[in-house]
Amino acid sequence: MIRIDHVSKSFPGVVALDDISFQIDSGTVHGLVGENGAGKSTLIKIISGIYTDYEGDIFIDDQRLQINSVHEAQKKGIATIFQELTVVRELTVAENIFLGREPVGFAGALDRAEMERKSQQVLNELNVSFSPRDKVGDLSVANQQIVEISKALVLNTQILIMDEPTSSLTEREVQNLFSVIHTLKNKGITILYVSHKLEEIFKICDAITVL
Repeated sequence: MIRIDHVSKSFPGVVALDDISFQIDSGTVHGLVGENGAGKSTLIKIISGIYTDYEGDIFIDDQRLQINSVHEAQKKGIATIFQELTVVRELTVAENIFLGREPVGFAGALDRAEMERKSQQVLNELNVSFSPRDKVGDLSVANQQIVEISKALVLNTQILIMDEPTSSLTEREVQNLFSVIHTLKNKGITILYVSHKLEEIFKICDAITVL
């Protein structure tokens, strides 16, 4: 369970978040909606460790959370997939999934076989057909998003924040993404789904918060 407790955030001359409180139940898909400027992006960046200077508290399973960096958020099981994807197009799927955490084998050499094996395992869990050896730049935006999700799974993510995940997807790709989200939910992963598309919110989310 995640509890946002009286969280506020201001910038010079602007109040981005004003005393926001709500709860996200574990293992659910929770929708976050609001007009432009309502503070959705600000809240995402607080939870994911980008903004560390704010008022209020965030609790996970009743433990007060203090996050000072994105890396620290990841260590605590929180991952974010932003609208602007962060994949490296020149690298393979497996290289992207393990970027910065590459397994090493004998004599400290990169264990590419292990990296590809674990990547294939995650891709199988998500029921997608592309290969760990494919160049990410050759994939559709929808499949590049799946690479980001796969990276989160390898990190043993328990809380996944998705920021406008369908903004560049076709209707068929949206349905495929929803299937992946159901798979993640069945694995017990909590998802904060941020979107302005109310039809999608009502279709995929178990609960909704309006900022």
